Amino acid sequence: MCRFLIFKGRDPILLAHLLTRPEHSIINQSYDSRLRIDNRRPINGDGFGVGYYTPEADPELGDGPCVFCATTPAWNNLNLARLAEKTKSSMVFAHVRASTAGVLSETNCHPFTFHSLMFMHNGQIANFHRMKRKFASHMKDEYFLYVQGGTDSEWAFALFLDTLDKLGVDPSRPAGVNSFGHEMIRNAMLLTIQYIKDWSKQCSEGDTDIEEPSLLNFAVTDGHSVIVTRYITSRTEEAASLHFSTGSKFIEYEPGQYKMERRDRRQDVILVASEPLTFERSDWVTVPTNSILTINNQTVLLHPIMDEFYQTDPSVPRSSNFAASRGLVSPIVEPQASTNVINLPPLEREGRRRLSITV
Repeated sequence: MCRFLIFKGRDPILLAHLLTRPEHSIINQSYDSRLRIDNRRPINGDGFGVGYYTPEADPELGDGPCVFCATTPAWNNLNLARLAEKTKSSMVFAHVRASTAGVLSETNCHPFTFHSLMFMHNGQIANFHRMKRKFASHMKDEYFLYVQGGTDSEWAFALFLDTLDKLGVDPSRPAGVNSFGHEMIRNAMLLTIQYIKDWSKQCSEGDTDIEEPSLLNFAVTDGHSVIVTRYITSRTEEAASLHFSTGSKFIEYEPGQYKMERRDRRQDVILVASEPLTFERSDWVTVPTNSILTINNQTVLLHPIMDEFYQTDPSVPRSSNFAASRGLVSPIVEPQASTNVINLPPLEREGRRRLSITV
């Protein structure tokens, strides 16, 4: 299935350091996904997209991201390579696609945008064709008419926009510093997942043939905060893989070889990826299944999503068979601890526990 990558930094980075130059860059993953287990879709060749925000100091450019996408395979697009060598940004979304829904077209390529918001998805909404009418009838015309393609992912984004609107926030308003706020975006994302779960149950009532879970690795940003989920509607299966890395600088120490440099405890660079960009074991932390990750002011917050699919006992193993069959598992050995500790405060209103992860 798909792969995505997120970069958020205090300083802009040349896109080539994320997209093309690393030996295991996201573009190389599109044809050489070494951690992929999926004989049905061995490559991510059904298009790509990269979205990035331009400097805030230039109002003429507006507050929305610039997005470049194409239906050609990412590894075979010369314009993407040229763009990556001449473009810098401090907030980047990148996505390579192996389609499960929707035809091969630019309207189906991620990331999707709406004014200052940008969204992408790795996974699938199970039996989406049964739920599509509920999506359409639930949302306002503005967001129903927003959908141009045929993917479950774009409909999920439209649902997110509608949910944000119904929480009292206009998704089309100009972005300022912390324009929406990470808590509001996170709440809208959790409600979006709840709608999908509820409609899935309603559409499967009395149908014993529907057993496939939904894989909902969603990512959304307003250019300031980032919200990412690793989620599956199952108590026994692993979600699609997701990892993050933090440090002071993402450096190339040999041609094509990168690592996360950590000079101190600051998180000047934050990467989130379906599949790690490096094979340095100490660079990456695996996001637990059914968790929501927040990036706010260069700080990573991680909370469990405590619902009917949450495992209260973390020692209970989950099977990776389903995600692996979709090419969505990137196994990685947990890194050795270093000096950087991320303290993760609880979401008290949602009854969530405090977490602390050593990276």
